[in-house]
Parts: sequence; C-alpha cells; structure tokens
Amino acid sequence: MLLSPKYRFLFVHIAKTGGTSVRAALGARRWADPWYWPMFLCSRVSHLSGHRIATKLPRHAKVIAAKELLPKEWFDTLFKFAFVRNPWDLQVSSFHHIRRERPELLGGHEDFGDFLRWKLDPERPYQFHVDTSIERQTDYLIDLSGDIIVDFIGRYERLHDDFDAACARIGLRTVRLPHRRQAKDRNRDYRDYYDDATADLVARHFARDIALFGYRFDDPAG
Repeated sequence: MLLSPKYRFLFVHIAKTGGTSVRAALGARRWADPWYWPMFLCSRVSHLSGHRIATKLPRHAKVIAAKELLPKEWFDTLFKFAFVRNPWDLQVSSFHHIRRERPELLGGHEDFGDFLRWKLDPERPYQFHVDTSIERQTDYLIDLSGDIIVDFIGRYERLHDDFDAACARIGLRTVRLPHRRQAKDRNRDYRDYYDDATADLVARHFARDIALFGYRFDDPAG
C-alpha cells in the first residue's frame, strides 16, 4: 500500500498485478512530499520493533485497513486505486515467483498442477508468501459491508494505459512506468499450465473475482 498525503492518493497493492512497477513509478514522487520523512521515520521505527507498534500500512494491506486507521474525512478525499489480474494467469505468475525466489515454500510440489492443488487446500498450514496470492482480489477493495470503496480498478492486462489513466486522475501526467520483477523463466501462455480440473479449481476458488471483473479462462483481458 502506498499513501501520498501531498498528492492525495492511496494505492492498494494486490500481489502479482504489476504493483511493484507502480510503486517504483509513484514512489519517486514521494521525495517532494513534506510528509515523506515523518512517514519514513515511523516506518523505520515500526520495522525496528518488529512491526509491533502498528505505525505502518503493510505492503499488501487491504483498503479496509486504511479506512479503519485514517480519519474518515481524510480517507474520503483520497483517490484510491488498485490493479487486478486474470486469476488463472496470476496463479501461474505466483508459482514462478515462489519457485524462483522462495523454492523452499513449494512444499515439495515442483509441478504446477500439484502445487496449485496443495496451495488451495484449505487444510494446509498458512504461509504468508504462498497465501497472499490465494486471497480474493475483491477482498482488497471492499469495506466491511462488501462494497467496493476504491475509485479506480485498473487491469494488469492493460497496465500502462490504466496506469496513465490513474496518474491523470491524481494530477501526474509525466510518470513513466518501469518494468520491475519481470519473469525471465516463463515463456508459455498461462493456459498451457492447466487441465480441466485445475482450471475449474481456480474458477471455483476465485469465483467472486471472476464474476466482478468479468475474467474468463480463454480471454486474459476478460
């Protein structure tokens, strides 16, 4: 999550949706924000305490966390936005990310289908770096009543165009979106990773995301 008091925006960072690039592009503007250093110091103090004093919004915090922590009159003035991604594609991206950077979390499941079945097993013990990408994307965008409370939902499939649209809403018109965390170990279409059973497993687990955002297995953009 990225908050800018000066530019009055709140970016909700859903894992594996291009958020690292968005944070890199917008983070550079924080140097011009007079609130940057107080926020930075609070973040460092929180880090040194093991985040036990709750002075930091986590990287992948849901928007409801900001709504509950910030004054209502301030929260309501923020331009709140996020990006979402085709759930079938997101799971393939997550698999490669974990295999590349934290292979010990694969649980011995080197095959994508086996890993996906294990990953989505409700009896499996929680692991943070595995479980951030099995949460519904809609959960990041709703309040306690289940209503969407962000102002703009962009799509990973048209990341550059939607990022430009978000920047225009913020009032930043010359921000370049860098390429960050591009996977170099993936050269196949996400659909090639699935059989009917695993495709249906994702369809059932992420049914709410698929219904709300209109994604389909055979159409990455929905």
